Amino acid sequence: MPRLAANLSMLYPELPFLDRFDAAARDGFKGVEFLFPYSFAPEEIAARLRGNELQQVLFNAPPGGADAAGFERAWADGLRGTASLPGSEADFRTGVQWALRYAEALQCPRVHCMAGIQAKSTDSHTTISAASSVYESNLRWAAQQAAAAGVDILIEPINTRDMPGFFLNRQDQAHAVVRAVGAPNLKVQFDLYHAQIMEGDIATKIREYLPTGRVGHFQIAGVPERHEPSVGELNYRYLLNVIDDVAAACGWDGWVGCEYRPQRGAVPNGTTDGLGWRP
Repeated sequence: MPRLAANLSMLYPELPFLDRFDAAARDGFKGVEFLFPYSFAPEEIAARLRGNELQQVLFNAPPGGADAAGFERAWADGLRGTASLPGSEADFRTGVQWALRYAEALQCPRVHCMAGIQAKSTDSHTTISAASSVYESNLRWAAQQAAAAGVDILIEPINTRDMPGFFLNRQDQAHAVVRAVGAPNLKVQFDLYHAQIMEGDIATKIREYLPTGRVGHFQIAGVPERHEPSVGELNYRYLLNVIDDVAAACGWDGWVGCEYRPQRGAVPNGTTDGLGWRP
């Protein structure tokens, strides 16, 4: 069975963020992930991890901005990363440096750098070309910085329904970027929810991409509502078995992040009561 990590940005929404670590541990999770840690001192989060014997497995680099307050404003203003945005290289580098400091404090081996939403242009070919060049250059720099810290940089294709204009949308695009950059610690964050919406054929893609060594992390949620994996059109019991079988054959030992919104919402025990889907 793949190792499951609770996404604390989505699960246990009825609780303050720092209390969600305790709840995840009580429910038997051994790993956690979340979007952003920057509103809290790294020491606070590290203490919650230690106190609950939890492994931090993933979080995101800032979405934009130059400091903790700026990161929050950037997200509120709709920024979804700067990696592919020409002219935002300084913010990207600042964000990666912040993320690596937190990764060290939290002993987290993976940081996701969001690609960003492209501005609309009448010359889409030129826009895509410029964005691709900046994207690969930024990721190459980030991977070099992260390698010294023993951290993997991840990129994630995100569906265009939830995030219109996002630069990276498909698994084949992401793997082409990883090959082009050529850094061994640059990997793909394979979110089965986004992949099902954009392209489907999930089991085949797991079998195709996981043995390449380019997949650093999986995430799951029910499609289309993004509730528990048992709710929706995907057979997650089957897909988790596929991950398990392929992982055993190729030696992959990563995590599967549970990045979904509990169907019952922010009610007491709403997340816990919905965990019956776990094998």
